[in-house]
Amino acid sequence: MSEQFPIEGDQLAAAPAALERPGGAAAARTWQRVVSHRHLARDSAVRRLLAIADLLGAVIAMALSLLVISHHPGEFAWGLVVLPLWIGVFKAYGLYDRDLKRISHQTVDDLPWIFHAVIVGCLLLLACYRFLPVGGIWLGSLALFALLAIVWVTALRALARRLAVSVLGPERVVLLGDGSEISALARKLKANGRQGAKSVGLIPLFSSQEGSNGDLIEDAAAIPNFSAMVAQHRAERVVVAREDFDGRALFELLNRAREFGIKVSVLPQLFEALGPSVEIDDVGGITVLGINPPVLPRSSRVLKRCMDIAGAFVLLLLTAPLFAVIAAAIKLDSRGPVFFHQERIGLWGRRFRLVKFRTMTADAERLRGSLLARSKDPGWLHLDDDPRVTRVGRVLRQSSLDELPQLWNVLKGEMSLVGPRPIVPSEDSQLDGWRRSRIDLAPGLTGLWQVMGRTSIPFEEMIRLDFVYVTNWSLWTDIRLVLRTLPAVLRRKGAN
Repeated sequence: MSEQFPIEGDQLAAAPAALERPGGAAAARTWQRVVSHRHLARDSAVRRLLAIADLLGAVIAMALSLLVISHHPGEFAWGLVVLPLWIGVFKAYGLYDRDLKRISHQTVDDLPWIFHAVIVGCLLLLACYRFLPVGGIWLGSLALFALLAIVWVTALRALARRLAVSVLGPERVVLLGDGSEISALARKLKANGRQGAKSVGLIPLFSSQEGSNGDLIEDAAAIPNFSAMVAQHRAERVVVAREDFDGRALFELLNRAREFGIKVSVLPQLFEALGPSVEIDDVGGITVLGINPPVLPRSSRVLKRCMDIAGAFVLLLLTAPLFAVIAAAIKLDSRGPVFFHQERIGLWGRRFRLVKFRTMTADAERLRGSLLARSKDPGWLHLDDDPRVTRVGRVLRQSSLDELPQLWNVLKGEMSLVGPRPIVPSEDSQLDGWRRSRIDLAPGLTGLWQVMGRTSIPFEEMIRLDFVYVTNWSLWTDIRLVLRTLPAVLRRKGAN
């Protein structure tokens, strides 16, 4: 069987024809395996670690609820007997398969499915106990077990994934393509193995030259030998740019990957329009990507605002003593006010005064113009070592504590707990069209940009992240970003 992919002009609907080979009826009947017999070694190990984490979480939750609270050793013993039930339920909810489908899958993404699986598992457990010699289970113990199981399973799953990356190393990803998006993704994966995946190779797909009619002539012989590429890079996943493949070539690549048990991710052409709200649809066997319209009705805005008020109020109460300590440190370190106020662009383009703890010298704004020439990013002022930052200010910035006063902006309705980064008018003036759609939602104390790296992310990429957030908003997205904020702060990535 040839290892080269045929490059034809067929559409994806006609892709099954890619299985045919020239050379007569005998060649056309050649069988090509598209289902692998087993997962790759790393994938199998991750799945086993997750299953062990789930069993341990269920056992700990059961011990605490049945032994410590209700003091029924018999119920606990029979609970251990039916432990395989939990693996079956979690498997039914796809909790061992999502790491295979997604590159950046994290434990926080499992939370809705863990919640559903635990509730369904508890109902099945209640039914099972009716037929066991113990004569049932106390509902209070079952409710406590459900709560503890969600907490322990989530925590141990996070530990299992971290252990997998530490022991097995990140998933090895090879990228095929020539476009700017595939190159940008390669740089991100190479720089960030923390997510559990790293780029081990970027392989140009075509050696192209421009023909006389202005079309690109694609050289099929330049496509790499798939088995050799997999062996050379010890690849566990291949990412391809959809724009570099016609339908027949992409279908053939998927078949080859399945034969080797290699996972495939496809970077779509509508990169800017896609996001977490995209759903995979099936219409008579034809796969369709459904892009939900970015609608934020009044009920959703009210819900988001309620979460902002409750969260900001609680956080202000909890951090009130810290405010006093920080204020004293700022006054002792340098002359000037405790708080720094600056005009920012808010919801629907309205201007407001953002408040932060002062981290720079009192004349910082006056020196801004003279420092712009040294900025690493033309979109904003970004310096590795800003001479205006004070000693206390450096600590506050590294720990993100300088942002705490913005909780007052959140209470006033000028900001949200989660949203696009609040930018100054000079930065906003650079934006137009879809790039300014970020003002459809109130700016946030945290958000995609803040969680994914802050100033390590260029200005233009931040604008695109904000666009993805605004056009794919959901309450669950906000909850996920809030949960990811503390780990991002502790890592201090991009703190400037």
